Amino acid sequence: MAELLFDGADWDFDKVRRTYDAVEDIARKECGLDIYPNQIEVITAEQMLDAYSSIGMPLMYKHWSFGKRFAADETLYRKGMRGLAYEIVINSSPCISYIMEENSMAMQTLVIAHAAFGHNHFFKNNALFRQWTDARGILDYMEFAKSYITHAEERHGHQMVERVVDAAHALMNHGVHKYPRKRGYDLREEQRREQERQAYFQQTYNDLWRTVPKGPGTVQGSKDLAERKKRLHLPEENLLYFLEKTAPKLAPWQREILRIVRNISQYFYPQKQTKVMNEGCATAIHYYIVTRLHEMGMIGDGAFMEILHSHTNVVFQPEYDDPRFSGLNPYALGFGMMQDIKRICEAPTAEDRDWFPDFAGNGDPFGTLRAAWTDYRDESFIQQYLSPAMIRKFRLFKLHDDAEAANYLVDAIHNERGYREVRKALAKTYDISRMEPDIQIVDVDLAGDRRLILHHRVTHGILLDEDEAVLVLRHIANLWGYEVRLIEVDAESEMTLREYDDVAPSINLG
Repeated sequence: MAELLFDGADWDFDKVRRTYDAVEDIARKECGLDIYPNQIEVITAEQMLDAYSSIGMPLMYKHWSFGKRFAADETLYRKGMRGLAYEIVINSSPCISYIMEENSMAMQTLVIAHAAFGHNHFFKNNALFRQWTDARGILDYMEFAKSYITHAEERHGHQMVERVVDAAHALMNHGVHKYPRKRGYDLREEQRREQERQAYFQQTYNDLWRTVPKGPGTVQGSKDLAERKKRLHLPEENLLYFLEKTAPKLAPWQREILRIVRNISQYFYPQKQTKVMNEGCATAIHYYIVTRLHEMGMIGDGAFMEILHSHTNVVFQPEYDDPRFSGLNPYALGFGMMQDIKRICEAPTAEDRDWFPDFAGNGDPFGTLRAAWTDYRDESFIQQYLSPAMIRKFRLFKLHDDAEAANYLVDAIHNERGYREVRKALAKTYDISRMEPDIQIVDVDLAGDRRLILHHRVTHGILLDEDEAVLVLRHIANLWGYEVRLIEVDAESEMTLREYDDVAPSINLG
C-alpha cells in the first residue's frame, strides 16, 4: 500500500502539491490526457462569488450587471439558500483552476482531478474549442479589454460607455459567427490591431452611404438591391459584427467595444454546445482518478466517502415528478454516457455489438472516449453514442405534444425503432440552432430613411416575446442610429407571421 497523500480535512500547499502530482500521474499514464499547463489558484468564497458575477473570467471589465449578479448571489449564499461551486476553470493556457480555501483536502483532490485535468483536456482537444477559441491569447485580450473600456470611460464618460456596453450585452447571443471562417487574428495582437482599425474606420466606414438605389420597382432597383446586399454581405446573422462594421454613426471607440463583447461571446460559444460532454468528461475523469487513488491506498476511506458523497450529489437526476426536476442534469447524462461507453468497450452485450460495432469490446475505453471528446459536440455525441441501455436506465421515451390535441401521444418506446427515435429527439434538444432564435439582418433602406430590416426565421411556430423583442430592437436602433424594423417569417413558407412597428433610437450614441 502507498502512503496516504493526506490525513484529515485540513490542507496546505505541500499536500496540494503531492496530490496534484499523484493525480497527474494517473491522468497522463492511465487516461492518456493531453492538457495545457496548469495554474491552481486558491480563492475565498467572496472571490468565488465575484468570479460568478463576471461570467467566470479574470480581469473582466466593469459593468453594473456584474455587481447586480454579485449582490443577488451573495444574498442567497449568506442566507444558506445556495451553495457555491467547488471550482471555476478558465479555458486558457495556462489553464487556470480556482479552488476555494474553504474546501477540505478531499474536495481539493476532487477539484484538481475534475477541473485541472478533465476540463483542461477537453478544452485543449475538442475540435470546437480549437476552432473558435484562442486559449493562449484570451488572458492578454481580457487585460486589453478591461484597460480599453476603463480608458474609454475616462475619455468619453461612464454613462456613454455604459450605454454602448448595455446594448452590446443585449445582443451577445447574436454576436457570434456560427460557421467556420478563416482565423485572421490572434487575440494577443488585438491592441496593435485596434490602432490600425481606428485609422481604417476614419477613412472608409461612411463610403457605403454614398451609393443609393436609383428607384424602387424597376430593373435598376432590383440590380441595386442585389448589389447593396452583396456589398453589405447580407443576410448577416452576427448582429454585433454587422453593427461594428457598418453602423454609420458609431465612433471608432464604440465599434471597438462591440468587437470586444462579440469576441468574448465567441469565446464562450463552444461551451454552450458542449455542456453535457464537457461536464461528462470532467466528471468521468475525476471519478476514475479518485477511485484509483483509493485503490492504491493514497487516500483514506473517509476522504473517499466524502468525495463520493459530493460526486453523487452532482450526478443526481431527479424524477419527473420531483419538485427539483428541471430537465436532464447535464452532469448525470454526460457521466452516465461516459461510463456506458467504458462498459461497452470492456464488457459489451450482444445488443451493444449490434449498435456499436466500431468500438464494442475493443478494450480501449479511454482511447474511445478521447476520440469522442475530440470530434463531437452535445448534439452529435448523443446522436452517435446514446445506447438503448442508457435510454432504459433514464426511462426515456418520446412524446408528441400537439397543443390542439386533447391528449399526449407517445411516439416512441423501448423497441428497435423507438430507441432510434428517442435518441434522435433527445439530440435535437441540444441543437443550439433550436434553442436560440434565428434573427438576421436582411436589408438596409439606403434610398429612404436608412431603416435597418431584420427577419426572425420562425421554426415550429415559436414567435418572440413581444415586450422583450421591442427592448432588444431599441438597443439595435441605438447602435444603428436609425429606425429598425423586425419581421417574423415562417422559415419554410416565407410567409409573414408578424411585423413589428418601426423602433427608433431612444438615445444618441453618435
